[in-house]
Amino acid sequence: MKIVSWNCNCKFREKHRIISELDADIYVIQECENPQTTKSTEYRAFAENHLWIGNNGNKGLGIFARPSIHLRQYKWDTEGLSYFLPCKVDQSLDIVAVWAMEPYSKNYLEFQNRNSRRIRKKAVIIGDFNSNAIWDKKYSAGSHSKFVVELQKKGLISAYHLINGERHGEETIPTFYLYRSMERPYHMDYCFCKREILSQFTIEDYKYWLQYSDHMPLEVDISV
Repeated sequence: MKIVSWNCNCKFREKHRIISELDADIYVIQECENPQTTKSTEYRAFAENHLWIGNNGNKGLGIFARPSIHLRQYKWDTEGLSYFLPCKVDQSLDIVAVWAMEPYSKNYLEFQNRNSRRIRKKAVIIGDFNSNAIWDKKYSAGSHSKFVVELQKKGLISAYHLINGERHGEETIPTFYLYRSMERPYHMDYCFCKREILSQFTIEDYKYWLQYSDHMPLEVDISV
């Protein structure tokens, strides 16, 4: 199964054509419009099988799947937290889509702590965490490294760090360019899963994707 995560930097009603070129089974998209309120018939067709959450109809978090895939949203504890979208995929996998708002790593860690017993080894946690170990001191008890360690205890590890053999905070391939500037690169998008199910992980090439968004798509192949 191929999963792609991308913070599209808005206007996904137009950009879905571009991400479709990656031919994924499931797309996790941050900053996308609500398909149920869009005027774009083409976008509604693309979103035939989807889940979406958001406080702004023009800018939310969505999961889009092939029509043959069954998605069922879980009712986890997300009260007061933005944005986390957990769901069951068919009968074999849980996906937790992430678009963490301020205070970023602390916000995500709060979500993880509240729902720890629900996060199973068959989970794939993926998205824009807006977080990195380089900011651990800023968030202290709610740090990036703290939730990474807690996930490791569950057997869930970062696909990027496993494939590339790098430590958190020492990433050599950015996922985000602030103001789309090559002088302001950061790594803040992640996929956590069991090492046994991970087949491939790729960060798409900024030379092509930077024209569409400040974030680069993550492409993950897993066995389920």
